Amino acid sequence: MYFLTGWPRRLLCPLKSEEEPFHIQPSSQRFYFALVSETQISIWFSRPSVLIVSYIESVKAAAQFGFYQKAEWKPDDSMIAVATAKGYILLFDVLGGGDEKYLYEPVYPKGSPRVKVTPGYKEEQCAPALSLEMKKPVDLEAPITSLQSLQENLLVCTADGYLHVLHWDGQGSNGRKAICLTTIPFSLDLQSARAGPALDLEGVYICCMEYCVTLDGFAVVLSDGRLGFITPLSNTIIADLQGVWAADVSDGTCVAVNNKYRLMAFGCASGSVLVYMIDTTTGSMQLSHKLELTPKHYPDIYNKTGAVKVICWSPDCSVAMVTWECGGLSLWSVFGAHLICTLGEDFAHRSDGTKKEPLRISSMSWGAEGYHLWVLPSNQGRRRKEEHSMEEDSPPHPFLRAGILQFHFIKSALTVNPCTSNQEHVLLHGEDRLYLTCGDPTQIHSTSDAHPHTHLHPHDGSPLHQPAHPDSSLSQGLSTLLGHKHWHVVQIHSTYLESNWPIRFAAIDTAGQCMAVAGRRGFAHYSLFTRKWKLFGNITQEQNMTVTGGLAWWNDFVVVACYNFTDQQEQLRLYQRSSNLDNAFASVTKLHADTLLLNVFRDMIILFRADCSICLYSIEKRNEGLGQSASVELLQEVSMSRYIPHPALVVSVTLTSVRTETGITLKAPQQACTAESIMLNLAGQLIMLQRDRSGPQVREKETPAINKKLLPFSPPVVLAQCVENVWTTCRSNKKKRHLLEALWLSCGEAGMKVWLPLFPRDHRKPHSFLSRRIMLPFHINIYPLAVLFEDALVLGATNETVLYDGLQGSSEPLEALFPYCTVERTSQIYLHHILRQLLVRNLGEQALMLAQSCAGLPYFPHVMELMVHVVLEEEATSREPIPDPLLPTVAKFITEFPLFLQTIVHCARKTEYALWNYLFAAVGNPKDLFEECLMAQDLDTAASYLIILQNMEVPAVSRQHATLLFNTALEQGKWDLCRHMIRFLKAIGSGEMDTPPPTPSTQEPSSTGAFEFFRNRSISLSQSADSISTGKFNLQKTFSMPTGSSPKGADCPENMYIDMMLWRHARHLLEQVRLRDLGCFSAQLGFELIGWLCRERNRVARVEDFVLALKKLHEDFLWPFPVIPVGSLSSPLKNGRCRPVLSTQLLKSQSADSLLNSDMDTAPPLAVPMNHTWTDSLGQRSKDTDTASSAHSNQNSPQTYDAFLSLVTNKVEEYSIGSATDLTETSSMVDGDWMMVDENSSTLSLSQAELEHISMELANKGPHKSQVQLRYLLHVFMEAGCLEWCVVIGLILRDTNVIKQVISFLDNPEVPAETVQSIRKGLLAVDTWASSDSLGYKPFLNLIQPQLQHLMESTSEQVQPEAFQPATQSSKLSGSDGLGGATAPRAEDSRGGAAPLGLTLPALEPAGGYNRTPSEDCPSEQSEVQGEEEGTYDCTLS
Repeated sequence: MYFLTGWPRRLLCPLKSEEEPFHIQPSSQRFYFALVSETQISIWFSRPSVLIVSYIESVKAAAQFGFYQKAEWKPDDSMIAVATAKGYILLFDVLGGGDEKYLYEPVYPKGSPRVKVTPGYKEEQCAPALSLEMKKPVDLEAPITSLQSLQENLLVCTADGYLHVLHWDGQGSNGRKAICLTTIPFSLDLQSARAGPALDLEGVYICCMEYCVTLDGFAVVLSDGRLGFITPLSNTIIADLQGVWAADVSDGTCVAVNNKYRLMAFGCASGSVLVYMIDTTTGSMQLSHKLELTPKHYPDIYNKTGAVKVICWSPDCSVAMVTWECGGLSLWSVFGAHLICTLGEDFAHRSDGTKKEPLRISSMSWGAEGYHLWVLPSNQGRRRKEEHSMEEDSPPHPFLRAGILQFHFIKSALTVNPCTSNQEHVLLHGEDRLYLTCGDPTQIHSTSDAHPHTHLHPHDGSPLHQPAHPDSSLSQGLSTLLGHKHWHVVQIHSTYLESNWPIRFAAIDTAGQCMAVAGRRGFAHYSLFTRKWKLFGNITQEQNMTVTGGLAWWNDFVVVACYNFTDQQEQLRLYQRSSNLDNAFASVTKLHADTLLLNVFRDMIILFRADCSICLYSIEKRNEGLGQSASVELLQEVSMSRYIPHPALVVSVTLTSVRTETGITLKAPQQACTAESIMLNLAGQLIMLQRDRSGPQVREKETPAINKKLLPFSPPVVLAQCVENVWTTCRSNKKKRHLLEALWLSCGEAGMKVWLPLFPRDHRKPHSFLSRRIMLPFHINIYPLAVLFEDALVLGATNETVLYDGLQGSSEPLEALFPYCTVERTSQIYLHHILRQLLVRNLGEQALMLAQSCAGLPYFPHVMELMVHVVLEEEATSREPIPDPLLPTVAKFITEFPLFLQTIVHCARKTEYALWNYLFAAVGNPKDLFEECLMAQDLDTAASYLIILQNMEVPAVSRQHATLLFNTALEQGKWDLCRHMIRFLKAIGSGEMDTPPPTPSTQEPSSTGAFEFFRNRSISLSQSADSISTGKFNLQKTFSMPTGSSPKGADCPENMYIDMMLWRHARHLLEQVRLRDLGCFSAQLGFELIGWLCRERNRVARVEDFVLALKKLHEDFLWPFPVIPVGSLSSPLKNGRCRPVLSTQLLKSQSADSLLNSDMDTAPPLAVPMNHTWTDSLGQRSKDTDTASSAHSNQNSPQTYDAFLSLVTNKVEEYSIGSATDLTETSSMVDGDWMMVDENSSTLSLSQAELEHISMELANKGPHKSQVQLRYLLHVFMEAGCLEWCVVIGLILRDTNVIKQVISFLDNPEVPAETVQSIRKGLLAVDTWASSDSLGYKPFLNLIQPQLQHLMESTSEQVQPEAFQPATQSSKLSGSDGLGGATAPRAEDSRGGAAPLGLTLPALEPAGGYNRTPSEDCPSEQSEVQGEEEGTYDCTLS
């Protein structure tokens, strides 16, 4: 409603004076302020805020009259009355200074359009020169307690119990009259008052009094603290007075009346403000509400404020400012919503936490239109400071001179122009600027603000075309309405402001793109599209009109209810936005009475007039010539004088489509668009007038237009009390009828209310006992300023403070006592309140319909959580048993939505553990909910339930459920969840559940990224003798992951349990030939694949069906089946063998994305002999294995690699995906290799056929990523000695080298016979399949024909499974040379210098299982195991 902004401004009195002002009294229009000090009265002007005149009493007269105490203005500002301490009333004439005597005049630069020929420019912009002249004083012979101006009279209360009535001019026969308080009969209500004076008034007098125009009486505070209301029974003010008093109150201190809402606010010594209303039937005083600080929000100060000192209602009567004896300011809305208090938070504390002394106030007053609060600080605190500064021998600080503080406020447009309540924007206006919440169109729709003019539409300056469906686009997107905390601030045009200050009305259109403001005269409007103001071109036209009833927008027109000074009549005008602001383009309708309020509903205007009648007009657009104009036609007049006691009491008037019999119209929702009823806010009472449909309805089809005009209104019905604002919309949306056809009310401290329509479901007939609408109250934490109907949100604003510690110490100025104030946008969800209220009233079906219509909102899950949370907190913490708990109903309601499981667990985890039992008693056992999550495949929610189970159940139960979830997560590849589950399972056993989940040191790998996990990580596989013998591998990685544990805990049951599950999952994947998933699983969870495969080599790591496996790999890795090159079938064997080698070499060397680079790129520094990249081993494998036996005897001996040449195809693989320069590097490194490619060719010139061949190869390749993954898997299977899988991967990669290598291994007597058999059978099966189904494989199978022949011819021998060093496929070494004796040394042992890692087949185990102990092996093997333990295996992908 009202919000503080900035710092208070300080006005210093230019006159040197020892006296300080202690009383301020505004004139009727608040343009002048009278300040009273002990012997002088000063008059200040409001804008600019300057001192105009000061009257200083002579010493002699001051001794005669006593010090000044109070002042009061005559209603026409021509006189001031001052009360003095010795019972005198001094009357002063306020005289103008003649024609040219202005104290301050504006100075304009040369060439300014505002020159002195502007009519009336002096009065508007200058501070007038006034003088004060004292008339004859009036002696009342008793101390004066209160002054009150009343038309031509001045009422004065004195301490001897009399009420004096004086004429302002002091002349005439009835110049003075006195009424004794004891002659006024007082009672509790007017009906029992005839019996005579019931209140003992001896020695009692009126100490504070204020006249209320709309109640026609005086609110009084008596000297004994009782509160009363005195009303004249006849038309004359002074005769026949009658009083009622408030029961049970005896500590009243002051009073202020609110004329618009007929309220009397009485301040009490206890510090609270009691707001009374008069019961219209009995005439008694009824307590409406209290304004008091709550212990919840102000625990330190709420009962220590002292008595209420001053209460001030704002000029528009919408807020009250209160101050206390102990200081501080507090602001409340008219019905008690608390807005601001300076006794807490940053107002009361410095940034270092020390408390500030609250500002004590002796008097205060609102400025014009409520933009400023003029405050006179109490002098006690300042005097103390002055004494303090005197002690320090320093001159008093200039800030300590007498002064006035001006607090600045911005207020909602609803306070004075309630027609903005049917829009979804918050519009606030300050003295010289507007604040609005809607998004800026130029920022939403254009990326650059540098050239906004380039986006403008040629016709109306708008960057956008008109939307096709205006109804659907009226609700702005949430992003623009809620996207940020900032306001769109529009500075009001200074030219308009300086001659028409203050701004009285402001309005915004439905799209939130155009604003209009009206000041003292004329009006101006602004467009966000063009960022320009439009002012009247003719200043005379602007100064000849004043807006009386407000402003509103209708489509592109500004609707203005104004008074025309030249014709001296009220008019209704419509101005087109796009044309010049000129009366020539206006549509003018004459009105017969003064307009007080105006509103627009669809194509209708509703006016409320000073004769208490309501007029309805229809508006139509007319296209005339170039521009458009609007025609206005009177539809209907409704007289309300029977129901409205005073026209000023009507706060707002609105046309709505709301009807009480909505239930009937479910099948005809189009009727909801018509203006069905008038809502009138009469001093806080919401009155509804509906169209009377009781008459004959037959003619509706024949002549609907006439009938529509003539349909009368029924007598009014009161819907609600204490209403501050009403929101309704004229849009319709079939999906959200509940929200759009509801009526929203803001009711002060009572929160909000919604008058919700109730619809029968599925077009059924409504229940006869079910009312058509229901009023639901709910509380929100913000002051509502706008309602977003479809989005179920309330928008508001709130004051925020920023502390400033610039000036500390004794010289701290008063402004620095206050923090800097800003206004922030806020919003709040209200849907859960409404759903809950419906459930409380057993309207679950309505709640379900409403919730389903809003289920698409982004914060709907939050709404559900809030509803459960609020009900749970209330019921579970209640001290008394709840007879009819709501939580089971809410739980049942939420089960209707798919979010049910997630809502419950989120709510539980945000609630304290003590309330869980109560929650799950209502919603169901968490074990059952967990299982539901698993069935619904919602694993993340299931994981949340685990935490609840872990706290509520024994460890065995949570382990059992965790295992279920872990297995499901493994199956679905949810790796993040798997990692957390591993940690969870370990922690259940070790009691580490309190530790937070570990944060990965690098970015978490994505599950789709497959083996990219390894790209930035190094993995060291350290195998101890125990772990090899027990078949258990422990993984330690540089990645901070929950899988690694301390060495001593390696064999604890939890780790064993987790490993068993991991092994089981790996076995499952391998059985199903899901190699890609196996690779992901290993990479993401750090599963040590090689060690596991070693153990499973002769069990699950066998390939049963080579053809099936090959097909599955093609499918898994998106690898294309090879196609036959045209010339390959006829080409001779030599070409068939050698040309593809060259083409693959070229092809691979040209790959731009070099992932597997040469040794130099990826190998670690030579100084670290233990770390090598596995990419080295791909190419160097043959060399390493050749040299392994000789190098074993002397580990550090220099090696000569040149002696062992490998086949060129092996070299090719080393540079398989190298850079473009690799080709030449290869030839320079191993020069002889090129001769082996093709002996007949000494150049690399390519024929047409060869180019075709290369393109064929390209077609036969799978994705680059798949190639990397397959190469990695090949490496893993090689390391683990799973030769069958090596063959399958070699086949899909069509890599002859791999096949040759594997087949050469098979010659080794230590390879099990069944492996040899399996490979032989598998290759034969592949050959058969290739011949029939996949001819593309034939060329490759032809390439490896010699190896296949060799395999068929060789005989298998049965050997004992021992660790062996596989033979190389090099033609230069025999198999026996490759084996270095019976105990073949491991390749790790041969690492010297830069020797790359060799291929190893770790020890094969007996088929019996894991029970082999180290003692069964020969000693040399144990030493080898230790050697292996020292080495680490580092896997890096660049």
